[in-house]
Amino acid sequence: MPTVQESIRVDVPVRAAYNQWTQFEEFPEFMEGVDSIEQRSPAMTHWVTKFGGAKREFDARITDQVPDERVAWSTVESSDIRQAGVVAFDAVDDQHTDVSLTLDYDPQGIVESVGDRTGFIHKQIKDDLVRFKHFIEERGSETGAWRGRV
Repeated sequence: MPTVQESIRVDVPVRAAYNQWTQFEEFPEFMEGVDSIEQRSPAMTHWVTKFGGAKREFDARITDQVPDERVAWSTVESSDIRQAGVVAFDAVDDQHTDVSLTLDYDPQGIVESVGDRTGFIHKQIKDDLVRFKHFIEERGSETGAWRGRV
């Protein structure tokens, strides 16, 4: 499985960055190709995505969640989409946070395979993090929070 690792510094406290990331249903606001996410339980999400014209639906389980530190997930075994990842939050100081994303994924079909080989998927993830930065910084505060542990 290919792996993408990207990070970005956001100009908000770690609590705000983490809190915003827990608002999965807001991801379409800054993640290209994500049409919707439904949070079905504290540890289960349902995703609807579109990549290269192909619509995909899958469930992902939160496997590890520690407030202000990390959120990890993987697709459920019954899904034809295979991915797992972790986003980590590191407080640089009181007003800046490093957000690091690692994603392991299995490209499905020719469009995703070409996207992987040409670096498109890596660029999309990098651009998603830039959009997350703008989203949280321009708002000035998070849209909500879930402070539980998984």
